[in-house]
Amino acid sequence: MTTRQQQPQQRSAPSVEELEEQERRLVFDRFTYEDAWALGSLLVGLAREHRLPVAIDIHRGGQQLFHAALPGSAPDNDAWIVRKRRVVERYGAASYLVGSRFRAKGTTFENSSRLDPDTYAAHGGSFPIRLEHAGVIGAVTVSGLPQVEDHRLVVAALEEFLGRPERPPGRSTD
Repeated sequence: MTTRQQQPQQRSAPSVEELEEQERRLVFDRFTYEDAWALGSLLVGLAREHRLPVAIDIHRGGQQLFHAALPGSAPDNDAWIVRKRRVVERYGAASYLVGSRFRAKGTTFENSSRLDPDTYAAHGGSFPIRLEHAGVIGAVTVSGLPQVEDHRLVVAALEEFLGRPERPPGRSTD
């Protein structure tokens, strides 16, 4: 695939339940500087393979461990990264999941969260780095695509990195 127009038909947006399942499944047992480099490099590789105009960021404990801006991305993508990451840090959940929970209640994050939309953005693309016995310690964030596609890119990289692909419904774990 060389352009966004050549990508497969877009699937429907994931449900709140599907997003919550992703968070339960995509948990780390540790997350080191080397892991940040490897995960960030994996994301860069996936984005380059499809010529996606994204910026990629990985933060842990307030420290930026990885950042890349690919062709076609813009400074505005970095501002979106910060705003999405703040949602993960505040809510301890993926930015897309937070926004989806508000939409499921018939409202929006912007109208109901009482948070400054110039500081927080509950749009897809930032996913918590959660340790099994410690909780959320950071976030991996992508910006540059429609929000559901930003989210899917991060999830695809995490699934590959952690070796935990989504199981189709009805499949056993045998």
